[in-house]
Amino acid sequence: MKRIIFIILAILLAFPSFPHPWKPSHYVIVDTDGGVDDMKTLCMLLASHDVRVLAVTISPGVLNTGTAYIKVKSILNSFFHEGIPVGINRNAGFTSPQMALPMNYRWGDETGIDPEAAPGSLELIGEMLKAEKTKIKFINLGSLSTTHEAFNSLPVFREQVKEIIWSSDEPRDASGFNYKAGRESATRILDQDEIPVSVIKGFNGDGRVFYNDEFLESIKNANTVYADKISGFLSSNMAKDHKFSSGAVDEMIAIYLHYPDLFTSSVSGKTTTFTPSSSEKLRENVITILKGETVAENQVMREMPDDPSFYADDIAPYVKEIMEKHGHDEWNSGVIANEMHRHLGVFAIIGVKMGIRAREYFNTGVDEFHAVSFAGSMPPMSCMNDGLQVSTGATPGHGLLTISDNPVKNAAAEFTYLNHKIRVSLRPEIEDKISSELKEINFVYGLDSNIYWELVRQNSIKYWLNLDRHEIFLIEEL
Repeated sequence: MKRIIFIILAILLAFPSFPHPWKPSHYVIVDTDGGVDDMKTLCMLLASHDVRVLAVTISPGVLNTGTAYIKVKSILNSFFHEGIPVGINRNAGFTSPQMALPMNYRWGDETGIDPEAAPGSLELIGEMLKAEKTKIKFINLGSLSTTHEAFNSLPVFREQVKEIIWSSDEPRDASGFNYKAGRESATRILDQDEIPVSVIKGFNGDGRVFYNDEFLESIKNANTVYADKISGFLSSNMAKDHKFSSGAVDEMIAIYLHYPDLFTSSVSGKTTTFTPSSSEKLRENVITILKGETVAENQVMREMPDDPSFYADDIAPYVKEIMEKHGHDEWNSGVIANEMHRHLGVFAIIGVKMGIRAREYFNTGVDEFHAVSFAGSMPPMSCMNDGLQVSTGATPGHGLLTISDNPVKNAAAEFTYLNHKIRVSLRPEIEDKISSELKEINFVYGLDSNIYWELVRQNSIKYWLNLDRHEIFLIEEL
């Protein structure tokens, strides 16, 4: 028996290991005080497919909670992650100095964002910990005030949080800002022995310059919305005029999550302090994170070809433009959906765009929410179901997609994630235009005509290119 087990293990070790096909390694709640290094850290965490940001909470620190809330909501909205909830700790007694650089730099469009509408941090943390069954890591980019409050007040916090991660130069450095912003909270959390605490120190090499010119150019070339946000800040006059901008403090937490081997550690009780080491390796892996290359996206192919010559003659001229306008995720899902669908169809493309828009809203990967489609089972509207399956991973086989018996006029689906539900509908004027074109082509040529399917194909390519998923849907929170 031992011999058989040994042989099986040997065979398994001979093959490369693959992670869980959809589940990220890190489920996190992030507490921030609105620093510019917090902004960069959030960009990195949101960019990674191996991290799931469940919620963001706001504690007073470099900014007061109202100002920091506006910053955080504006950046989430700019990435179309409106569904990530943000809560405010209104109980911490620290008075913020309202530091000039983080206060004056705009993270996104701040129009109409009202801090008074935000839930309390404890309410939000409790809700998220009860909804998500995977144990989570609680990340602190400022003080430990919110962590201490949740630790004391929420039994589920002690049950569901497997690691407290804190950005600080030293665990008990009385001169450190994050320590001073919540002295008693820091002392209590560092003294408790129920949940391990990881203290992540900032980068302190190369004269504290982390974002040198060469690195900034690499970030610009990463070509993602998250990289663009960081490079936009670092290229601004505000950043150039402030030496803090070129250093890296809280960002080390994002790197630590993915590449702990790049840190040296020292242990004291339940607290482990991690110090970053090789600067070039750190920079190299920031680019990997920002590109979203921390995990393999495909299950069979290494990557989807982006060479136009790989594709059919009529779509080849549009390959690069579709990718540039809508991203690789939409392109890849569109290719797979239409191959599965066995023809290029407008509503299959609509389903792809709708599914990716829902994933953006919650900032999820595939297979992470339940979907109910109201597209019915009658073509051409029902073709939307194929696009939804591919772009979200919510398939009947996974038990995550239901086709409602009560189809509605407008193409729509409902998506539920962590007890939050939204309804995404195609704008009526767009659906009417698409449907009327299909009816006209059918009336003139008939479904059995090759000309009909050729014109449908041409229309599908046109709409794939021209319809922006951020503009064509109505999103309602239910």
